[in-house]
Amino acid sequence: MCSVFYPQFSMMNIMTTNNLTVAIAVPLEAELVEAIRAAHPAVTVLYEPELLPQERFPADHAGDPAFVRTPEQEARYWELLNSAEVLYGFPNENPAGLAAIASSQKLQWIQAMAAGAGGAVKAANLPAADLARITVTSSAGVHALPLAEFAMMGVLNGFKRTAELAADQAVKNWPELRTPTRLASGSSVVITGLGEIGMETARLARALGMKVNGTKRNVEPIDGIEQVTDTAGLPGLVSTADVLINTLPGTPYTEKMINAEIFNAMKPGTVLVNVGRGTVVDEDALLEALNNGQVSYACLDVFAVEPLPATSPLWDHPRVMVSPHTSALSAAENRLIAERFIKNLSSFQAGEPLLHIVDPVHFY
Repeated sequence: MCSVFYPQFSMMNIMTTNNLTVAIAVPLEAELVEAIRAAHPAVTVLYEPELLPQERFPADHAGDPAFVRTPEQEARYWELLNSAEVLYGFPNENPAGLAAIASSQKLQWIQAMAAGAGGAVKAANLPAADLARITVTSSAGVHALPLAEFAMMGVLNGFKRTAELAADQAVKNWPELRTPTRLASGSSVVITGLGEIGMETARLARALGMKVNGTKRNVEPIDGIEQVTDTAGLPGLVSTADVLINTLPGTPYTEKMINAEIFNAMKPGTVLVNVGRGTVVDEDALLEALNNGQVSYACLDVFAVEPLPATSPLWDHPRVMVSPHTSALSAAENRLIAERFIKNLSSFQAGEPLLHIVDPVHFY
């Protein structure tokens, strides 16, 4: 989830023009549209807010689901998108919209709103020719701070046993036996995925006095990280850790990477936090680890199936926090993505590498 450039399927296929057109495909504040126009006065920015749903809250990229375009508006919406070389957001903010626009021969680049945009690109099931022709950039890194803050909340919830406090408060119970809780300072955390989210999480963990280890595809020394390994070294890392935080995206290579082998390698009482993708964790193995004490608490923002089915035992487990994939959201998100887009648009016009290109082979 770091800044990666894939030259073999990106800028080599981009032919920039002097009369570049950008179409805003998702809800966006008018002042941010004007900021894009001001930064790039030679670029035509198409923005017709009446064709877009209203935001229900800041950075609501999908907008009000009750919004329906008239037939005339629907035709106009797709006319605008098909006239642009660059899109800001996936059409209708879903894989079906991406699949529908991919046939546009003008389209060269899409700035996605999600950090994990690879999942939508994969779900669109685009032909190989379209994957090679259209560059998609994600908003990876924009969400690093809110995700890191959420991860540390999960750690502290586990260490301070806030689930027990809430349960006692619900029944007005003042326990006779008040037992000590764990300190973050001096404890050890393993972070799977030392990209931008992982490194921001590591920064906050160190601020609490935690010792940080982690995994990275390309193993190399990193300042502030005591030990870096690839995924093969994960069992050894978790054997001495107090916390495991996952920030990895969902790919065929990461599916159920945190499984029974990893849970069995943990020392009893480990806290698990997942802010990456739900498919990285084997949920059946997690439930077993929760029930046998290998995992003392799990703070989960992502799940293998979303929305989490009502039949999932995770909902009712007393030592699980279920968050509906909202930890990345912040009121500043739209501004940060727009600022990222403005910089990338300069690179695009100059024929230079873009940041945060989605890998069309591995989809992250």
